[in-house]
Order: sequence, then C-alpha cells, then structure tokens
Amino acid sequence: MSTESSVSAIANMKAEQLPIPDNKLHGWTHFLGLYAGEHVAATEFVIGATFVAMGATTMDILIGLLIGNFLAILSWTLITAPIAVQTRLSLYTYLHKIAGDSMTKLYNWANVLIFTVISAAMITVSSTAVRLLFNIPAQLDWYPNSVPFVAVVLAVGAIVVFVAMYGFNAVAEFSSICGPWLVVMFTSGALVLFPALAESVLGRTQLLGFADFITIGDQSIWTGINSNGEPGIGLLEVIGFAWAANTITHFGLIDMALLRYAKKSIYGLCSSAGMLFGHYVAWIAAGIMGAGTAVLLKSNIAELDPGDVAYQALGLSGYVIVIVAGWTTANANLYRAGLAAQAIFHNHSRQKVTLTVGCITVVIACFPFVFSQMLPLLTYAGLIVVPVGGIVFAEHVVFPRIGFTRYWLTYRKMNHSTPAVASWIAGLIFGFGLNAMNVMSFFYLFLPTWLFTIVCYTVLAKGYGAAEKYPVEEEKERELNVAVKEYQAKQALSEGEHVQDISNFTKTLQVLAWSSLTLTLVLALNVMFRSPDLGTYDTNAAIFYTWGFVFTISYFATAYWVLRRKKALNLHCAD
Repeated sequence: MSTESSVSAIANMKAEQLPIPDNKLHGWTHFLGLYAGEHVAATEFVIGATFVAMGATTMDILIGLLIGNFLAILSWTLITAPIAVQTRLSLYTYLHKIAGDSMTKLYNWANVLIFTVISAAMITVSSTAVRLLFNIPAQLDWYPNSVPFVAVVLAVGAIVVFVAMYGFNAVAEFSSICGPWLVVMFTSGALVLFPALAESVLGRTQLLGFADFITIGDQSIWTGINSNGEPGIGLLEVIGFAWAANTITHFGLIDMALLRYAKKSIYGLCSSAGMLFGHYVAWIAAGIMGAGTAVLLKSNIAELDPGDVAYQALGLSGYVIVIVAGWTTANANLYRAGLAAQAIFHNHSRQKVTLTVGCITVVIACFPFVFSQMLPLLTYAGLIVVPVGGIVFAEHVVFPRIGFTRYWLTYRKMNHSTPAVASWIAGLIFGFGLNAMNVMSFFYLFLPTWLFTIVCYTVLAKGYGAAEKYPVEEEKERELNVAVKEYQAKQALSEGEHVQDISNFTKTLQVLAWSSLTLTLVLALNVMFRSPDLGTYDTNAAIFYTWGFVFTISYFATAYWVLRRKKALNLHCAD
C-alpha cells in the first residue's frame, strides 16, 4: 500500500475505528475522577439497601466488601487496562478485527440493550429526587401513573443525552467535578444519620468505641437475617457480590473504551476511586442512611426510594446527590451504548447515533420497572458479556504466548468467525447451565465461564487457521499502524499542545472548591461526634442541612468556573 493511499484510507476512517492518538491520552487524576463519578452513583442507594435485605452481618460487610472490591480493582488493572493500553481500541472495534461482522453486530446489539436499560434506570433514580420537589407520588408500579413524573424523567434524561453526545471528554469532565463531591456527601449522610441510629439501639446518640458501631450494625442495619426472616448471605457471597458487580466492565472488557485513553496500564488502579469510595464506603453509607431514614420515618428500608433516603440524610443537598449520582452513571453508560450503536451504524456519526439511542433510553426511563429490576439486570448482563471478554483475552494475551497469530481472521479476510460465535454460545450455555444446576454461588459463575470460553475459543480457532503464520499480512498491519501514528502526529501538531492554567485566580478558585468540600465534611463530623443528646443533634443536623447546601452550591460554582477557565485557555491557544 502506497503512502498516499494509506493516508487516504486512514483519513476516511471514523475516529472511533482508529487507535487513540498520543496527544489525546490522559493522566491518572483524570481516571480517578471518572471512576469516582461513575461508581459513586445512584445505584449505591439501591445496593446498600439490598445488603440489608439479603441479611448480611456487619463484619461480613466490612471485610467482604473490602476483599471483593480489591479483587475488582485487580481485574481492571491486570486484565482490562493492559489490553486497552496496548491496542488503544474500544472493545467493539477490537472485536470486529477478531470476530468479523456477524458476531460483532450481535454483540453490539446486546450492549446497546444492556447499557440503554442501565442508563434508563439511572435516569429514573435521579427523577425520584426531583419528584419530591413537586410532591409527585412514588412510582411503585412497572408503568408510570403520573404525567408530571413523565415530564420530570424527560427533563432529567435530556441533560444526560446532551452530555453523552459530546463524548469521552464531556463525560470525564462532568464526572471529575461530581466525583469528589459525591464521595463527601455519601460519607456525610452516614455521619449525620448515625446518631439517630445510635439513639434507637443504644439509647444514646454517641458511640464509645468500635464495639458500639458493630452493635448498632448487627441490631439495626446488617442483622444477618434477610427480609424473609431467615439467615442471610455469608462472607463469601458478599465478596462475590462486590467482585461480580462490575464483571461486565472488567472481565467483560467494556472499559477498554475508557482505559484506551490511559497513558499507562497501571492507571487501572484508578478504579479504586470507584471501588473503595463507591462500592465500599458508599454501599456501607447507603445502608446506614437507609436504616437511619427508616428510624426517623418509622418505616421499613425496603419501602424507601433513593430520594426519601437522601433527603433525610442531607436535606436539600440530598436532592442534588440523587440527581447527580444518577447522571454520572447514566452518562458513562449511554456513552458506551452510543459506541456500540455507532459500531453497528458506522456510516453515521457517534453523536447522531447517541442521540437516537438516548431518546429511546429516556422513553424507557419513564417506566419504573427498569429501576426495580436493576440488580438482576447487572448480574445477568455480566454473565452474557464475560464470554466475549474471554474470547478477546484469548486472542490478545494467550495466542502470542502459544505461537498462534493474533488477528488471524482479518489476515484471512474472513467476515465471520465460527470459533468466536460458537465459543460465545458455548460459554452462555455453560454459565447459565451451572446456574440452573445450582453448582455454585451465582456471584462466582463468571470465573469458570470466562476460563471455559478461553479454552473453547483457543481450541476452535486452531482448527480455523489461528495456529498458522501470516508474515505478509502482519507486515502490512505493522506498516498501517506506523502510517496511523504518523498521520495522528501531524494532526496533533495542527491542534497544538494542551496548556496548563497556573494562574493565581484559578488556584484560588480551586482552594475555594476544596474548602467547600472540607467544611461540609467538618459539619457532618460535628453532627456525629458532638451531639451528646437529641436536642443538640437536631441543632447540629439543622446547621449541616443549611450550610451543607450552601457549600454544595459553592463547590459546583467554583469547580465549574475552574473547568471553564482551563478550557477557554486552551481554546484561545488553539486560535
């Protein structure tokens, strides 16, 4: 292929089909904000209450969630991030190279459906906070029974679609602002409601030691008895739940779409911002907030929606946290749905495809059943996607180590991969078969399913040409990659370098933003540790509700101002 024809071919390719250029890569702080924003989310209210309903004990929660989330962090770091950084491709583009059109389209349709419904559920959760502002009744049926609720969903959803349309940077920027605030507010909510729980269990508002925390947890939150009055789940189930909660993104490799922007594969450790603060601190905090709200409202935690819990814990800021937490998760998942859809309708831009998918998502969000069935959806979605992650892992990691040829399907100019399709189907039958036979805990089914698919695909691919050598085709692939690098380098020169804003005014705004978060946490700690009686508790809580909301406004105003100044500086330099 000549240089001119290579440049022409590259220029005609969609941006999503090319490796991410070096000048578009991001540092580790970028991914800390992204993962914190996505995984400190509205679903944490639901999952926090689920552990209570499933009957876990306090020590199982404290230890099990720590181990399970640490295993999830390792999964991102050792499996997803290396493949993403080495290829700089999304899973959808990579899968097309190794599995052809038919499987890729089928898989992309599955992902469009999965992520559309997840996004819809998050929009519905956000709307539960807004409905409280307008005294709209709770939506307990599978269909909406209130026209104002539908109007709220449409308004909330429109913002999600708008942000997701503008791609990774818009999603990451939104999350980078929201992430730190969400962590502080989840923590603060638990601190504010804990004295009320302590009073109901111990007869006093203050704790004298860690033993008091365990006593309160065992008696009023994680009692070890499930909602049916029977012994609940144990330590292994809690570990498995935490590890399996995001198999769709780490073992399933969906997060290649995000981590392909990472400068180094070690940035997979940035997922700890979501796992340790979101799936550890936030799940525990959500359980505490739910139990505290149930005490204050004399209700049952299962009858409360996220809007009720957040308002009791955080006052007016509670409305904001449910809305923002829903948005940040919905944005990332709608972005993924748009990528999958754009891979199907590759003749259309990702923005247009995301808009279409987003409109469908908002319509689905009007039906509350998508929220109530969130956990089963996540669990089964992971089991559906994990075999595909196994196929990609086999192709990228296993094949070079055993002498097979990576991208052999492309080299043979085949548009259909029988080994890939057959292995996916076999993996699904294997995984769901184990589930039907109740061989092991459902939360761990992804592990044998993943390994089974790797072996199955490797064996089948050998018979279809993966074990053969393709020196000519590999050299052409190498030349094309070099041409892409050169093309992107020239584009980067025309775009200019990113400029850091180091002005004193921007630094002052950043100090104000972080001070707002610090003061919010200080007020919450004041409620927790300086409320010796209920009268003082009510006074301190009232101060927190008022000033916590003021600091919320202050934080978002200053943080957004900093973001705008940085973007304006780079736009000016580009001109």
